[in-house]
Amino acid sequence: MLLPVPPDPTRDPDAVRAWVAEYLGDLALEGPDGVRPGALRGGQAAADAALAGLEVRGYAARRSNVLPVGSRGATRLSPYLRHGLLTLREVWDAAADAPFRDREKYRDELMWQEYSRHLYARVGTASGRALRNEQPRTPQPWDDPWPVRMRCMEEVLGELHRDGWLVNQTRMWMASQWAVRGGADWRDGEDAFFAHLLDGSRAANRLGWQWTVGTGSGKPYGFSRWQVEKRAPQLCGSCSLAARCPIEQWPDTPPLAEAPGPDLGRGEIPAGPDRVVGGGADLVWLTAESLGDADPALAADPDRPAVFVFDEPLLRRLRLSGKRLVFLAESLGDLAARRELEVRRGVVADELAGRSLAVTHAPVPGFAVRSRAVAPVEIHPWPWLVRPRPAPVRSYTGWRKAIGVPG
Repeated sequence: MLLPVPPDPTRDPDAVRAWVAEYLGDLALEGPDGVRPGALRGGQAAADAALAGLEVRGYAARRSNVLPVGSRGATRLSPYLRHGLLTLREVWDAAADAPFRDREKYRDELMWQEYSRHLYARVGTASGRALRNEQPRTPQPWDDPWPVRMRCMEEVLGELHRDGWLVNQTRMWMASQWAVRGGADWRDGEDAFFAHLLDGSRAANRLGWQWTVGTGSGKPYGFSRWQVEKRAPQLCGSCSLAARCPIEQWPDTPPLAEAPGPDLGRGEIPAGPDRVVGGGADLVWLTAESLGDADPALAADPDRPAVFVFDEPLLRRLRLSGKRLVFLAESLGDLAARRELEVRRGVVADELAGRSLAVTHAPVPGFAVRSRAVAPVEIHPWPWLVRPRPAPVRSYTGWRKAIGVPG
């Protein structure tokens, strides 16, 4: 199905929301009438503005702050990195002049993002099961692992559903509360995050959950009142459970059983081509991994038109929040203001059958499946921050030592 091109979000942001409600609303978690934008706008213009305003000074001290919002040190660039509107290299370079401690801490977070992509390229869909250890088991699981009668849960869950973005500290709170204390299956909690987060990716989202709950790290992160009082003290003061807080003490964390996960030892990490393969394509196939002007297949020929397909079977299964679909549509509408763009909805292989396509390799399992079916005639390398080479992915530290630090 050929769709009208989404409106330019820089001219009429609400028109993009209306476009999503009309053409994709039946695929959205909230349905057509519930489609709303999140806290961050999609598109290259929004990404460029966010990068121009990047402030890393004070990041090391403030990155874990939760409330008040003005005290936070997080940069909120993650949705633009997730969808290729910015590259890790661009952001790495933009932090070059920050104070040493802030620059190194921030770049360490960028390297963690790269690690998540390397690990996902290596294990693929196996990241959806325990990597190293079984999830900790709670003797008495909670009926509701995110109870809104707790002000900390009410606040953070509201932010997730309203804004589609959370600071890393509260992501850890939510994951630990869900699985370590609440006893719910971590995969269900990860799915709940994935549906709402504007930066939701299976690579980073699953890795964050597995390291927090202990299935990837062997050491669960304990969430208790102490973190809330340190990072957002006003929440405890306004909580009806302040005098009988159910997370007053640290949760019990019994030894974890070893899980039969994928091989994480030293080995090849699939990286895709290191140079352009093929050539002469008529059209650029854009994926959700790479929607920016600097997408290598786009940048190779500024006059070549592009096509994007909303994968209907996938979206129907995932039931993403409308705010995620709005972010994608804003990114496409922004691009269409500068480039000839075709937008379609359906089965990717069917919608692109018989087309002469150029594409940028994406290090995700879905790309491999769809690429085999579509058979692009021109494939461009993925813009890695550090190109993969044989390395262990069992731990971030071991991986980083094997991979090295980018220049």
